[in-house]
Amino acid sequence: MFAFLALTGCRRGEALGLRWRDVDLAARRAVIRHQIGKVAGQVIEIESTKSDSGRSIALDPGLIARLEAHRVRQDTNRALLGRGYVDRDLVFANEDGSALDPEGVSRVFVIQASRLGLPRIRLHDLRHTWATLAPQNGVHPKVVQERLGHANIAITPQTYSHVIPTMHEQAADLVAGVIASAGQPNVVPLREAVDNQ
Repeated sequence: MFAFLALTGCRRGEALGLRWRDVDLAARRAVIRHQIGKVAGQVIEIESTKSDSGRSIALDPGLIARLEAHRVRQDTNRALLGRGYVDRDLVFANEDGSALDPEGVSRVFVIQASRLGLPRIRLHDLRHTWATLAPQNGVHPKVVQERLGHANIAITPQTYSHVIPTMHEQAADLVAGVIASAGQPNVVPLREAVDNQ
């Protein structure tokens, strides 16, 4: 589940509510339709996500391989437990198929990160990491917005505005490089490009 969160930018509740029927391993896609949360100390039933129709996200080949291996382990647990298995079709669940406690998942993440010698980070920081790395590496803002499930594109830069200064520097360097290369062979000189507009 931690790999899924890091590689998709999904929210914790969305990963906990993900069902196998919403995952197409062959097409490398998952549709985020449900969430699991906790209210007054109780893990609540699966609820619809912020957008009722859900959102479809692409999955990378490495994550597909992890999910396939995870499904085999889950099917083994289902077979071993037989009638004791609570089949809610959840991708990420307890060994008996029941819903995971969201707060418990976050605690396990902090413990695992500490054991690996990583700095103290929250589980939600995996989402922030994805949201930071994507635009820094040229992912279009609309794709970032849709993948994160933000209602409109204005929310994304507001939420992750700490990325913008670095992106401004990258843009400055990129355009300066293009202009500087105008004198190179096979590059249309800047003056000619402007005159042709």
